[in-house]
Amino acid sequence: MALSKKKKIIIGVIVGVVLISAVVISVIATRKDEPEVITVTIDVRPELKQTVTASGEVRPIRFIKLTSEVAGRIEEIYVSPGDMVTKGKPLVRLDPTQLQAGQEAQWAATQASLNDVQNARNAVTSAQQSLVVAEASVASARQQVVAFETAVDKAQVDLNTAQRELKRNTELIEAGVASRFEYDNARDRFETAKLALDTAKANLEAQKIAVKEATERANQQRIAVKEAQTSIKSSEMRASQQAAMLRGQQSQRSKATQLSPLNGVIADIPTRVGEYAVSALSSTPLMTIADMSQINIEVNVDETEINNVQVGQEAKVKVDALGERELRAVVTQRNPLAIAKSDPAGGLSNRVNVQEAKEFKVTLELKEMPEDVQAALRPGMSSTATITTNTKNNVLAVPLEAIVEKAPAAPSPGASGANGVAGATASPSGEKPKSQKGVYIIEGNKVRFIEVTTGITGEADIEVMSGVQPKMEIVRGPSRVLKTLKDGMTVKRQTKKPGGNANEGS
Repeated sequence: MALSKKKKIIIGVIVGVVLISAVVISVIATRKDEPEVITVTIDVRPELKQTVTASGEVRPIRFIKLTSEVAGRIEEIYVSPGDMVTKGKPLVRLDPTQLQAGQEAQWAATQASLNDVQNARNAVTSAQQSLVVAEASVASARQQVVAFETAVDKAQVDLNTAQRELKRNTELIEAGVASRFEYDNARDRFETAKLALDTAKANLEAQKIAVKEATERANQQRIAVKEAQTSIKSSEMRASQQAAMLRGQQSQRSKATQLSPLNGVIADIPTRVGEYAVSALSSTPLMTIADMSQINIEVNVDETEINNVQVGQEAKVKVDALGERELRAVVTQRNPLAIAKSDPAGGLSNRVNVQEAKEFKVTLELKEMPEDVQAALRPGMSSTATITTNTKNNVLAVPLEAIVEKAPAAPSPGASGANGVAGATASPSGEKPKSQKGVYIIEGNKVRFIEVTTGITGEADIEVMSGVQPKMEIVRGPSRVLKTLKDGMTVKRQTKKPGGNANEGS
């Protein structure tokens, strides 16, 4: 049955409305598919700093773990953790009773040794006096020998005279000239002179024996003097030894009160009053003193960034206890030995999981600290260091979030590897193809991907060494949209008011 003209017009109108609606819907849908992007114009930055940020703690130039040099029970601790101390300040006092007793006993032994020295000196004096008397006796005896020798000579002369007279009288009697009386007198004088000579000779021999005996006594007295002098030396050596031991006992006694060996801060006190401190092979740790004359910051730098850190680089340090206040520091040491994050002690002798992340210890010295800051810092405070590893001036830079890394291009369907298996085309050296790093520039309302070469990385920007030019407009974000862009895609610039969240979705 043929349609009427009216029905044909109605059907035509309906089809037209449907077609127009489809076109309108298609246009609207097409407009909704245009992604909104945040754009930025590439500029030359006056300065771009590459930094490494690492966390750590405040460390003084050195720690001294004060240990007990003598044994005794702790009676008093004069300081508390965190106290500032100066060199020579009393810190801990131990019970000095045993040390005092030892010192007094040694003092008595020293006094006895000194008395022995004095007695030995008195003995030397006495022996020397006796030697003088003995030598005087020898001299006197020798003088007596001279006198007896003279008496012998005189007696010999008298005997010779008496003998001549006796001979003359004998001749006179025989001649009948002299009387018997004169002869007898001459004979008596001869006998007397002879007896006197014998007596003088006997006395001389006796005196010579006396001289010999006196000389022997003098020699014995000389030996006694030498022995007494040797005894003095022995006594003086013993006295010196006892005096040295007494000084040692006095030193030990003085160590019952421990004094601070330096200016610093008390970092830790592991002992308590009433505990017994021992010394020698297992000395009791009394407290830890930190030398705060020079304060360092020790931070752990990740292994991926350690190559950028060098000695002498400047850094800014923030200590949690000081809030946002920044302190100037300089890198003074970079430890070459890696440590595992799970094993802060590290070391070559410790085997760690090769899959575990490693860190390197870096030491920074704080510079130009105000007195209030130095007084406020304490060992172990948490800190964060931002080390400037590189600085460039007048560089072309783009925001970090504008950089896009694309995976290697997929191989053509007919491509195959050297072994005949389809896959990505390998480089002649067998290395895997590298990903492409670049940015999307906007030409009109369409985007185009440009590969770039990057340099140093700042806090929010990265240096671009090739691929783009100043004043180019590039896509900055959002990142969720940036990842979906393709060459030639139409985009719409985001029109949010200043102060809005331009990075929403990034």
